[in-house]
Amino acid sequence: MCGIAGIIARRSVNRQAVQTMINAIAHRGPDGEGIWSSDDGKVMLGHRRLAIIDPTPAGAQPMVDPSGQLVLTFNGEIYNYLELAKRLTSEGQDFRSTSDTEVLLAAMDKWGDAALSEMNGMFAFALFDHRRGKLICARDWFGEKPLLYVETPEFFAFASEYKALLSLAEVALDVDEDRLLRFLHQPRRGLDDERETAFGAIKQLLPGEYLSVDATTLAVEITRYWTPGPDADLARLSEPDAVSRFRELLSDSVAIRMRSDVPVGSCLSGGLDSSSIVCLNRRHLGPDKAYHVFTGRFPGTAADEWSFADEVIRANDVESHVVEPSAQGFMDELPEFMWLNELPVGSSSQYAQWCVFRLAKSEGVTVLLDGQGADEILAGYEQYFLPYLRARADTSDQSEEQAIRARYPAALLSGNRERLSKLPLWMRHRLANMVSRGSDFLFGLNADAAARIGDSEAQTASSDLNPLTAALLEDAFHAHLPTLLRYGDRNSMAHSREVRLPFCDHRIAELALSVPPEYLMGGAETKRILRRGMEGILPEKIRTRWNKQGFLPPQDDWFRDRLLVWAEETIADRSFAERGVWNVNWWRRVIDRLKAGEQHLAWPLWKPLIGETWYRHFLDRVKAMPKVPALAEPGAMS
Repeated sequence: MCGIAGIIARRSVNRQAVQTMINAIAHRGPDGEGIWSSDDGKVMLGHRRLAIIDPTPAGAQPMVDPSGQLVLTFNGEIYNYLELAKRLTSEGQDFRSTSDTEVLLAAMDKWGDAALSEMNGMFAFALFDHRRGKLICARDWFGEKPLLYVETPEFFAFASEYKALLSLAEVALDVDEDRLLRFLHQPRRGLDDERETAFGAIKQLLPGEYLSVDATTLAVEITRYWTPGPDADLARLSEPDAVSRFRELLSDSVAIRMRSDVPVGSCLSGGLDSSSIVCLNRRHLGPDKAYHVFTGRFPGTAADEWSFADEVIRANDVESHVVEPSAQGFMDELPEFMWLNELPVGSSSQYAQWCVFRLAKSEGVTVLLDGQGADEILAGYEQYFLPYLRARADTSDQSEEQAIRARYPAALLSGNRERLSKLPLWMRHRLANMVSRGSDFLFGLNADAAARIGDSEAQTASSDLNPLTAALLEDAFHAHLPTLLRYGDRNSMAHSREVRLPFCDHRIAELALSVPPEYLMGGAETKRILRRGMEGILPEKIRTRWNKQGFLPPQDDWFRDRLLVWAEETIADRSFAERGVWNVNWWRRVIDRLKAGEQHLAWPLWKPLIGETWYRHFLDRVKAMPKVPALAEPGAMS
């Protein structure tokens, strides 16, 4: 896991620009740095290293192949690198290191762009190929690792984080405020699901894509190497065979993500997903090897899942480490939290995640496995029962719907709420402001901004897939998971930790998107295939835990005290009104209602606060950064 940056240009690149870019992301790679330049100075690649596999100097980057024709700067891990190395060795390849970086470099040399489909991993990399006169940039199947870029007539630049690109003098700080507001309104999408980003000058490579940049013309061509979707052969599996196949895939996914030359542990919430990973890890490691797990706790609140986490800890005899995120801690760390997250975050859950990674750093564990992705890929949210029932309309009966309502009373949308949502936005906005009721974020925008944001809400594309598969495909690759992956990347790298996600394995996604809906949600069960696959492996208390509880601090409680002061100070500040989009009186009344006991308003109130805090602790800090020209002065040495 590392930080990467680079520039390819029509004339010599300014070396100081690439140095400044990798300095801006030094937290991603504290174990070393390197810059490579082409002989003519028109291509320059930078790297900050977090040493995980082969931490010796042999694994340093940028890495040049023996012929001197290929140069690689790489962020991530290729989990199946041992298998790929064996294949390459059989084809005559010699290796100078034991790193997955060299395996990736050799695979791209031997197999070209087709090598991407052979990689099981999380990655973002840039490869300069002298022979083809091209820079190749690629991003992994799920988009776990970021790859941001800027195109101009004179140069193409890429980096792992926004701040690195924004350090270039030629990159304008042009913020798409409507896109940010759309994200605050619906945090599940808006900043991570499209090529455009919150910054007008910066784009992002999407999951499953690679691009090539012509070294002469700087023409950019984007190609998709993977499109997730159903597989006809997998769709024909019986349920027992599908469960068996899933168990094998998940076990292997966990096993290959344990490959490391530095300590590996796990995040453990006590939920089904992280608990499955810990239990499978114990099986792979055997009973005697120490294994460390890291848990966030909120004692004395409904958000505390310790009883479930403790069940897994005792069943697997693992070393437990606990952190208790607090409102005061959040406020103390807020400036650095926002700087390293780079964009607004959807809730205080992301701070809790930050605290867990910080704890792992203090205990010397560099790599952590986590359960992110299971809910979106395997149907873990109760709201998926609506598309599930639609998918089963021809075969399901009334008793199945009754069973769902009995186990998950809130799973099926009420008629009253549905009717209310059909009222025109302008009418709901006016009524809410007249009577000081409601909690929709749009009511806290001025009428013009509310109309723009409300009218631009994304619509799910029509699909020939069954409704449940379509919903999972949308949430896993477009609407929801991409945002969660950004949080995980920034929060882990803030503390120079690597997070690995066994459920974000393309083989598991292909299976889940192929099997009949009842394999995933039949019998009024979320993640049915996971529950069946973990029989005899998970403690029954965990396997049959039906309620879904996200890893979330007691945010409404936090707003009774320290965060309420934050809210009052932010909304009273003159800059809040001067932003020009907020309905200031609405938010003042929200604070009054919150004080009067309407604790549910802590959730919409978070949104303008984190938005304003982003302006102050990220955007203002970026504006104050020294800017460096991307290109050397004509005639100057780079």
